[in-house]
Amino acid sequence: MTARLWELFGERGRGVLVTLRRDGRPQLSNLDYLAEPGLIRCSTVGDRAKVRNLRRDPRASFHVSTADGGAYAVAEGRVTITPPAAATDDATVEELVEVYRRIRGEHPDWADYRAAMVADGRLVLRLTVERVYGWRP
Repeated sequence: MTARLWELFGERGRGVLVTLRRDGRPQLSNLDYLAEPGLIRCSTVGDRAKVRNLRRDPRASFHVSTADGGAYAVAEGRVTITPPAAATDDATVEELVEVYRRIRGEHPDWADYRAAMVADGRLVLRLTVERVYGWRP
């Protein structure tokens, strides 16, 4: 992994997840994310096209760029998907709390947040990065 390109991801931000549709065309989704060396995590719900695509084919790419478009990085790898949140204290909800906290900070009502995660059936997408490419002057 190229360290200078990985720096473009930062610890958190907004990027574009690219998955593959059944016919091979790309499906692009804007997502907030949390990045750690070699791992990108995002929160979503299970009925989205990106999740259906990833259940069929776990290969994905994640694109970020500078605000002026002068540099970009793409992380490629495979995605694992947590089970949907089923109880306010299950492992998925705990991970969703961690991801939220590290992206946005403290929530004003964690009990309400946890209940909403279960009601939505939210889950975490984990992209294990195998390759990074891009351009940075």
